[in-house]
Amino acid sequence: MESYFTSLTALQQQSGTDLQQGLSPETAAERLQQYGPNAITGKRSRSPWMIWLHQFKSPVVYLLLVAAGMSIFFKEWLDAIAIGIVILLNAVVGFVMEFQAERSMEALQKLATQMAKVIRGGKLQEVPSEELVPGDIMVLEAGDMVLADGRLLSATNLQADESALTGESVPVEKEPGELEENTPLAERTNMVYKGTFIRKGNAHVLCTATGMQTELGHIATMVAGAVKSATPLEKKLESFSKRLIGITVIIVLLIFGAGLLNKVPVLEMLKTAIALAVAAIPEGLPIVATLALARGMIRMARHQVIVKKLSAVETLGATTVICTDKTGTLTENQMEVTAASVPSGEVDLASPPDAPDFKQLQLVAVLCNNASLDDKKGIGDPLEVSLLEFARDTGADVARLAADFPREKEFPFDSDTKVMGTLHRSGNGYLVAAKGAIENLMPLCTQVFKDGGPQPLEEGDKKTWLAQTDKLAASGLKTLGYAYAERSTADGEFMQELVFTGVTGFLDPPRKDVQQVIRETHTAGIRVIMLTGDHPATAANIAQQLGISKDDKVMNGKDMGKDPEQWLGIPVFARVSPAQKLDLVQALQERREIVAMTGDGVNDAPALKKADIGIAMGIRGTQVSQEVADMVLKDDAFSSIVHAVRQGRVIFENIRRFIIFLLSCNLSELLVIGLIATFNFPFQLFALQILFINLITDVFPAMALGFTEGDDTVMQKQPKDPKLPIISKKNWAVIWGYAAIICAAALGAAFMADSLRGTSDPGAANNVLFFTLIISQLLHSLNMTTGRERFFRGPVIRNPYLWGALGLSLGVTLLCRVVPPVAEALRLQDMSGEDWLVIAGCSIASLLLIRLMALFVNR
Repeated sequence: MESYFTSLTALQQQSGTDLQQGLSPETAAERLQQYGPNAITGKRSRSPWMIWLHQFKSPVVYLLLVAAGMSIFFKEWLDAIAIGIVILLNAVVGFVMEFQAERSMEALQKLATQMAKVIRGGKLQEVPSEELVPGDIMVLEAGDMVLADGRLLSATNLQADESALTGESVPVEKEPGELEENTPLAERTNMVYKGTFIRKGNAHVLCTATGMQTELGHIATMVAGAVKSATPLEKKLESFSKRLIGITVIIVLLIFGAGLLNKVPVLEMLKTAIALAVAAIPEGLPIVATLALARGMIRMARHQVIVKKLSAVETLGATTVICTDKTGTLTENQMEVTAASVPSGEVDLASPPDAPDFKQLQLVAVLCNNASLDDKKGIGDPLEVSLLEFARDTGADVARLAADFPREKEFPFDSDTKVMGTLHRSGNGYLVAAKGAIENLMPLCTQVFKDGGPQPLEEGDKKTWLAQTDKLAASGLKTLGYAYAERSTADGEFMQELVFTGVTGFLDPPRKDVQQVIRETHTAGIRVIMLTGDHPATAANIAQQLGISKDDKVMNGKDMGKDPEQWLGIPVFARVSPAQKLDLVQALQERREIVAMTGDGVNDAPALKKADIGIAMGIRGTQVSQEVADMVLKDDAFSSIVHAVRQGRVIFENIRRFIIFLLSCNLSELLVIGLIATFNFPFQLFALQILFINLITDVFPAMALGFTEGDDTVMQKQPKDPKLPIISKKNWAVIWGYAAIICAAALGAAFMADSLRGTSDPGAANNVLFFTLIISQLLHSLNMTTGRERFFRGPVIRNPYLWGALGLSLGVTLLCRVVPPVAEALRLQDMSGEDWLVIAGCSIASLLLIRLMALFVNR
C-alpha cells in the first residue's frame, strides 16, 4: 500500500495494528501465511537438468566426440563405444561434483539469517527477518539494516543510508509526518526501506510492505540478473589453466609429429594426441577447487564462522595482522557491575546503601538505557542489560522508574563522543540522564551530587574522580560514569551543565581459551593488535593477562596524532575512534601487511570494508557491520578468528596439493607417450588406456586430497603472500621431478617385464606399463605432504576420504581386468605372476623415490 502520504490514523486502520502493543503472535502467524516470507526472490539456482547439460559444454568433451566420430568413420566400433562410455562417466563425475558444490554454496547462504526487533503482544522480541509481516512494529537503531519497508511512527535523530536504493551517498534525515502524493522516492523522509541502513538515531516503524512488495523487491530482477564476479583464486586458476593448455598443446603436437616420423599410423597417433590433450588438461580443477572451498566454509560455519565471500578464504590464510576488539571478542562479554562509587563513598553491592546519591545513580542507569528485562533474559546491549540487572539487584524497581519518567528525546551514543543522554518527563519538568566514558562525560558536568543535592564540581573533585576511575580500570574493570540534570523545558541543548553522580566498574573476564590462541597466532607469524574504546588501564590489564603485551604500554587514541611511525609497533590501543581504526588499517596496508579487522558498530563499517578481511560480530554486531564484512563470528570469539585463519590455510594448501598431484600425474603420462613416440619403443599406450588412466587417477584421489584436514604444522608456517602464483617456480621443478620418477618407474617396469620373459611381447609390456602408471599415480597421492607434515602420522595418511578414493580407483581398475568386454576395449590380456610382481615393485619404488625427493625438498 502507498503509505508515505496517508495519515497515520488511516494507516493504522488499514494495518489493523495497535501502535502500542503491536500485532499479536496469532495475527502475525496468519499474515505470514497470507503475505508469504519477507524475502527477495533472487536468481533461481540451476536445476539438476541444467547442471547435467553443462557437463557436455566443454572442450574436453568436444575432443572426445571428435575421437569417437573418427572411430565410427573407420568402423572401429569398440573404440567408439568405449569413448562414449568415457564421455558419460566424465559427465556423471562432473555432475556430482558441480551439483554438490552448488548445494554447498546454497547452504552457506542460508546460514547468515538476520534477526529483526519487533513489538508483538506488547513485548520487544527478536524474530527472523523472513517472518516480518505488514503491520509489525519494527524497532530500529543505529547500525541496523532495514529489513522491510515501513512508515515512521517515532524517531530520534534518525539518519538512513539509502545509497543501495537511491544512489544517494549522503545519509538522509528521517522524521515522522505526512508528505504529498507523488513525492519522489529519495525525498520520502517519513519512510524507511528494505535494504537500507540506519546510520544514526533510533525509531519505531510500522511495517507497510515485505518481500517482493517492497521497493527493493520491485527492482529485484535487476539485482538477480547481476553477473557474479570471479574471485582472485578463480582468476588465478583460470590463468593457470590457460597457460597449462598452451603448454599441453605444444607438447602434444611435438609427440604427434614424433609418432608420424616413426611411422605410427596417423589415425592411432591422432586418437592418442586427442587422448593426451584430454588427460593433460585438468578440466575438473575449478569444480574441485570450489567444492574444497565450499566444504571448508561449511566446516567454518560449524565453528561459528560465516564466511560470506569465497575470495576471503584465500586472504584468510595470508593474514599477517589481526586487529581485534576487546569486549566480547577477547573477553566473555558477560558484563556484571562489580564495583560502584558515589560521592558519599564506595558502594558495598552486597548491602547497598539507601543514600540519595546511590538512588540517583540507579535512576540514571535505568533511564539512560535502551535494553529491556523480562523473566528469562535481557534484550539489548550486554552492558545496558547488566546495568538494569544491577539496578534491580540493588533494590530499584526498574519497570516503575521507566514508567514514572517517560522518555521524550535521546542523544544516542556515538563512538566519537563516547557519551549517551536521554530526556525524560518528570512531573511538570524534565530530567536528563547521561552516561559515558568519564573523561568525556566530566567536561559536560558543572556540579556533583553531594550531601543530598547538587554542589559545585571543583577541579580537585574532577582529579579525584579520574583517579578513582583509573584505580578501577587498573584492576581490569570496564568503567562508566553517570550524570543527570533537571530542566524546566525540553527545548535547547540538554547535554550540558550536568550533575555528576558516580561511576561503576564492570567485570568482563577474558575468555578462557584466548591466551593459548594468542600464542598460536604468534607461532603462525601473525601479530595481534588490541583496539578498544575502554580506559587505557583496563586495556593494559587485559592485554598483559592474554599475552598480547608484555608491559603496560598503551597508545591512547587522543595521542595517536598523524604520524603512523609513532604507533605502528604498539600492540594495544585504547579510547580509539572509528576514524583512527581506519587510519591504522591504511597504515598497516601501506607496509604490505594483510590485515584482518574486527568491528561491531555502524561507525566500524569503513575500517571493516578497507581491511583485507573485515570481521563482524554476530552477537553484538550491528547489521551494517555484518553486511560490509567478509565474515561474521556467530559467537564473537577471537578463537573463531584463528580457527578461520587455520582453515583458510588448510583449504589453500589442499588446493595446492591436488594441483601438484594432478599436474605430476598428467605430465608423467605426457613424458611416457613422448618418450615412446620419440624413441619408437616396441610398446605404446593406446588412446582409451590414456583416457581410462585419467579418469581413474585424476578424479577421486584429487577430490579426496581437497578434503585433507591439516595438522598442527599449518599454524607453524609464516603467512603466504596472496599475490604470489598458486604454483611457484620451486613447485614446478618438484612437479617435473615427480613426473619423471613416475615415468621412469612405468617405462622401467615394461622393459623389466620383457627382460624377465626373455622375449619381446608388446601386448604384455603395454599391460605392465598401463597398470604401473595407474598404481604409481594412486600411491603418489600419499606423497602430497607439505612443509613439516609427517608421512605416517600426517594429515594425508589420516585422510579417510583418500583411502576410500584409492580403494575405489584400484577396485574399478581390477574389475575392468576381469570383465571381458571392458578388458577387450582396453586391450588387456592375461599376465604372469612375475608381471604383477614387477608392477608392484616398480610402483612402490616410485613411491619411495618421490618420498625421498619430498623430504629433501622440504628440508
